[in-house]
Amino acid sequence: MNKFGLYTNKPSISFDSHLLHLDDTMKRILLNLRKFVLLLGNNVVEEIRPHRIVYAKSLTFRYFLDIYPNKDSLTIAIRKNRKEPATEHTIKTQDDLNKIEKEIETAFKEI
Repeated sequence: MNKFGLYTNKPSISFDSHLLHLDDTMKRILLNLRKFVLLLGNNVVEEIRPHRIVYAKSLTFRYFLDIYPNKDSLTIAIRKNRKEPATEHTIKTQDDLNKIEKEIETAFKEI
């Protein structure tokens, strides 16, 4: 059973599986991002998928953040509402992440 109470035949994918292919800098940034997002509220849902990590607000799965880990960067899509397309950012440094944290927080609140 997954986090949404649904049964599936697929094996679960761990967060750590995404860390395996990242360099040390990207591992730290992804872990910092994960910590930041999970602290936004107790209704943040993390769904680990084969090629990305999705964060949503509550079990209605209104996703606000999509992370595509690459070896030396993170591609991040932030979605503020269902009507507008997501905005994409490429993160290569902690400073890049710091610059969009407010946008992520706003997306979480508005979605």
